Amino acid sequence: MFLIIVIGGVIAAMWRMSLTQAATSDFALQQARAYQAARAGLEWGIWQFLNDECTASSFNIPGLDGFQVTVECPEALRTEHTDLHEEPSPDMISQTIIATATYAAVGSPDYAYRRLSVVVEKAQPLADAPVLE
Repeated sequence: MFLIIVIGGVIAAMWRMSLTQAATSDFALQQARAYQAARAGLEWGIWQFLNDECTASSFNIPGLDGFQVTVECPEALRTEHTDLHEEPSPDMISQTIIATATYAAVGSPDYAYRRLSVVVEKAQPLADAPVLE
């Protein structure tokens, strides 16, 4: 009888460890997917900024079903640099772009969240620069 109880306890412990390992693996996969979704949002935001169209937006990424990506280009985090000591001195603009990727609702066992930010700089063209034809 003692042996049956010990074997039953070992089986229950192994079953519990198996469930924990599977849940940990699933959670790590969702976090990696959230990171990639946020990174894709950053790349989209950088492209928007470089093309003078940086606005806040929210979208889904094909291939990462269920992830909601939000990209922000806050005006408060935009800086214009006009005191550069270069000849001729181009005006530089730096912008912080923030991308947030979420999956499921807060409190859900499947909830995943990643927030990434990057600072991008670009030179404004000089007003009196010659145009090459």
